[in-house]
Amino acid sequence: MSPAPGPDGSAESGQDLSEHEAVASLERLGLSNYAARAFVALQRLGVGTAKQIHEETDVPRSQVYGAADELAEIGLVELQQSTPKRYRPVSLDTARRQLAESLKREADQAFAFLEAQRAARTERESRDDVWTIRGREPVNNRVVELVQQATDHVLFAAPDPKFVDEAFVEALAARAADGVTVRVVSESPAVRELFADVEEVAVAEAIESPATDYTGRVLLIDDRVVLLSAVPPTESAEETAIWSADTAMAEILARVIENSIDSFVRGSYE
Repeated sequence: MSPAPGPDGSAESGQDLSEHEAVASLERLGLSNYAARAFVALQRLGVGTAKQIHEETDVPRSQVYGAADELAEIGLVELQQSTPKRYRPVSLDTARRQLAESLKREADQAFAFLEAQRAARTERESRDDVWTIRGREPVNNRVVELVQQATDHVLFAAPDPKFVDEAFVEALAARAADGVTVRVVSESPAVRELFADVEEVAVAEAIESPATDYTGRVLLIDDRVVLLSAVPPTESAEETAIWSADTAMAEILARVIENSIDSFVRGSYE
């Protein structure tokens, strides 16, 4: 049975956790089963030999040495070169820090590899692809990723602040700070206000565009990337977007749409 949650949703007390669950948690933090069981046993023993750890845990004695070496390697136990060898666990604060750092290193290595694979995949992607995304959050994530690739200019238009999340504003601000020309167009004062304090982002008011129940967001990047979204007029409908990059279609659409948007700009960019 899972431990009862406290006011913050966590377990009320470590005493509510069984030894089996504690070992399982340590395994998820990167320890082998034998190492986790040995480490738990050493909390009770304080200092222990391989024989004592074996008797306390039923870990095969032949495996205790390997488990102890694993714990020593990641800094969770100290070894006394006596006869027989004796093992003492480090403080729990140190153990917590060591496991957190080990977990972070593993995550960093894994995601560095994944990023390299993603970059290699992107280079191999067909230049004739058009992609469809459904759902507000997936579209939010995609527009941020696309903006981060901008090297020359970005044009963004949206009729409602629901299409502009904080991560997107930050992404546009970062590109603008790096010298990319960033323009935002909207008939909505609320949308324009989101960028009022963002330096180097030019904002313009748009003449209200022709009425449509499917209005979404538009993103153009470097004359080579285009993203268009729409939201059907039903209560449960989700945003759907199409996007294309480095294709003949994207280049043509980007130019046509940019000219169309510019024709709706009231006054000049500020």
